[in-house]
Amino acid sequence: MAVLFTSRGVKCTILTTPANAAVIRSAVDRANAANAAPVIDISTVPFPNVGLPSGVASEASLTPSLQTASIPGHATPPRSTVSRGCRSSAPACSPTPAHTPCFASRHNPLSDAPDDAVVALPGLPDRVALRRSQLLDPAKPSHRLEWAFCELVDAADSRSYGEVYNSFADLEPGCVDHYRAALGRRVWLVGPLAHARTEDVAGGGLELACGLQLSGKNFLWVMDGEDTDASSQWMPKGFTDLTAAGERGLIFQGWAPQTRILNHSTVGAFVTHCGWNSALEAVSAGVPLVTWRRYVDQFYNEMLIIELLKVGVSLGSVEYASKLEVRDNVISGETIAETIGEAMGDDEGAEQRRVKAKELGAKAKRATEKGGSTYEDVGRLIQELIARRSSVVPA
Repeated sequence: MAVLFTSRGVKCTILTTPANAAVIRSAVDRANAANAAPVIDISTVPFPNVGLPSGVASEASLTPSLQTASIPGHATPPRSTVSRGCRSSAPACSPTPAHTPCFASRHNPLSDAPDDAVVALPGLPDRVALRRSQLLDPAKPSHRLEWAFCELVDAADSRSYGEVYNSFADLEPGCVDHYRAALGRRVWLVGPLAHARTEDVAGGGLELACGLQLSGKNFLWVMDGEDTDASSQWMPKGFTDLTAAGERGLIFQGWAPQTRILNHSTVGAFVTHCGWNSALEAVSAGVPLVTWRRYVDQFYNEMLIIELLKVGVSLGSVEYASKLEVRDNVISGETIAETIGEAMGDDEGAEQRRVKAKELGAKAKRATEKGGSTYEDVGRLIQELIARRSSVVPA
């Protein structure tokens, strides 16, 4: 987003902690080297002492037990830290990520219903119906961390001036209109934004390896971590032979240029956990998806991909499993192979998904071009922030 703003001549400073600054430094340096626009700056603020171990500056750095204990104990963000970082220059915009489950967290109509009961979320322009087992459940101890986070984000949303989303108008027009008209919220769509990191698709790794082996399709598997030898120990017999000789498979350990890969002409489908950024990148590249949902907003994103956009096929996950719990029902290798075959098949359904995916990819491209919906929304956002800053910051 900083790159997007600087391309319009706006000076951007990313306010973060020292630990996170080290993570994003290389990406910021690459962006500055590639653009003749104003330089993106990084400003660091000390992380407040809230009883966490030294050097911990994000929830990802904590063990699961500490993650569970950390968020509920802090009802509001560390405002003093942000205030100190803003004293040198009053910011016009400070984006905060939001997640769809925050809406769902307000509705628990079937708290005593069985897991296979269908829950329809009310008041939305399109029907959103999920099994109860696919919803975030605050009654489960393993879900309480995510529930607490959703409550914090929901509270921040209600206090905010408006919200900025990594999306574009043609992707979900009904939801955008509903948000603006029915809910009366300011919203700007600035996507699709390019992201430097790929989503981890290694969950259920053994069965995924079996599925890729059985599918008979060429594949590129981006795997979290850097220890190839350790991962090869649990792979099925014969799988490493496929990748060692480059016969029909490659494995990337750690980071891979996901956006570039998805835009390659030989990519026929993308297996994803349905994290929003990765799903949007695939849609923007015009690539059909194989959806493997697990938690947070992934079930809702899958519904958009399959039922509304009709550009994907599902592996059929039926239960919400947070990062703190092990999934009971593991998708089998045979199911994975069958679903990949369906996504990359030659039948009418597969061809229709490919056509729709290409159409959406073209719409995403047009949205970011001059005169497109995203281009215009970004311009309106910048002008409104400039006007608002002028009204609240003394000359």
